[in-house]
Amino acid sequence: MSDLSNSAGSTRAEQLNGGCFCIGVDQTALAVALDRETGISGFAADLAQTHPWLFARSPVFLPTETLDRMMAVVAAAETAVMLPAYRDAAAAWTPPFARRDAGPRGVFMGYDFHVTPSGPKLIEINTNAGGAFLNAVLARSQQTCCAGVVPGVEPPGPAAFQQHVGEMFRDEWRLQNGEGTPGTVAILDDDPQAQPLYPEFRLAQAQLRAAGLETLIGDPRDLMLEDGALTLGGVRVDIVYNRLVDFLLEQPAHAVLRQAYEQGLVVVTPNPHVYSRLADKQNLTLLSDPESLSRWGLTAEQAAVLAAAVPLTVLVRPENTAELWADRRNWFFKPVRGHASKATYRGAKLTRRVWKEIKSTAYVAQAYAAPGERRIPPAAEPVSLKVDVRLYTYGRRLLLAAARLYQGQTTNMRTPGGGFAPVLLLPAVVANVDPCAGAVTPSPGTACHDRS
Repeated sequence: MSDLSNSAGSTRAEQLNGGCFCIGVDQTALAVALDRETGISGFAADLAQTHPWLFARSPVFLPTETLDRMMAVVAAAETAVMLPAYRDAAAAWTPPFARRDAGPRGVFMGYDFHVTPSGPKLIEINTNAGGAFLNAVLARSQQTCCAGVVPGVEPPGPAAFQQHVGEMFRDEWRLQNGEGTPGTVAILDDDPQAQPLYPEFRLAQAQLRAAGLETLIGDPRDLMLEDGALTLGGVRVDIVYNRLVDFLLEQPAHAVLRQAYEQGLVVVTPNPHVYSRLADKQNLTLLSDPESLSRWGLTAEQAAVLAAAVPLTVLVRPENTAELWADRRNWFFKPVRGHASKATYRGAKLTRRVWKEIKSTAYVAQAYAAPGERRIPPAAEPVSLKVDVRLYTYGRRLLLAAARLYQGQTTNMRTPGGGFAPVLLLPAVVANVDPCAGAVTPSPGTACHDRS
């Protein structure tokens, strides 16, 4: 596989991310699309009021060769986790009930990368990767604006995304049940209306209904087991689109859902088994160990892919705390079952008080891989924001690529000008494209305008 660090595509993408201000996120097209696809007039206006930094001002440029490299990492990781010896190793932190594979792959897997000069680095894997429905609308709005400006950008219609989503949920049903088709999907989270991404739940509900799946939004505390079926508000639930951060369904409030899952009365996606196999951060200690992966049966090529892309990750243990503290500037610390970047720390910013907490809790230390950067044009001078790229996948197939722009140690959706950003791919054959060259004459209401 070619080295990406010196490729023309990577160099051009870096130049555009550092200084192309002529293409901004088309806020008007985005608002129209959000209202249309939810069927709720004023949805976008309300979202802008409650979540002012949910969507970034600028897109992120990415070479297709970098995306190809990321997808090779996804394929290698999902091959590795199916190896019997890998599963035996991961069983050390997997509860017995979560070791059973009921069949589902997990909808909207999220693979988060930092794009570095030496290639993309896999920072973490998420089974509860939010933002896919919002980013799909964002991408379509932006691509419509930029088609013909950035070669290779083709705006897919909403029907294509709806079809992929509908088939994904139906596949999950068949993988567990073998035949038939689901009737009702329930999007579940604790107190869903209070969740930061509740607007996405409403968008997901509209999209799933458009794909032919009746969809409810609910709280797992309202679930009941009646006559061998899981119900919500008296309606039988066939599939749970699981947005809980109680990944192993350990909390008492989720006891009914766990019982239904263990008894096979409902398809839960993503489920505790998929989380334990892929997203528990302790698994990164295995995926960053190419020697063990090769010994367990992974091909030399795929082991090399993971060796290049997965930063060394180790469990924080009493025997290595002194060494990790001394070398803390080169590490990033994460709770093994954390979510949304909570309680994660850049080693260079650690205080002794926080370090004491880390040592007394279950944490991993990951070799630090600096995020990429995107300069955005504020009212005054340009500002550099950090970038990570998330791939939403299903069964090793790419559903969507999106970026997040932020300041601070971790993604936060509170950075002015930051938030979710569309990814514009630069095909290798036109990697020297400059969408900022000359003047781009946009259609009325778009944000594709001249160089700032």
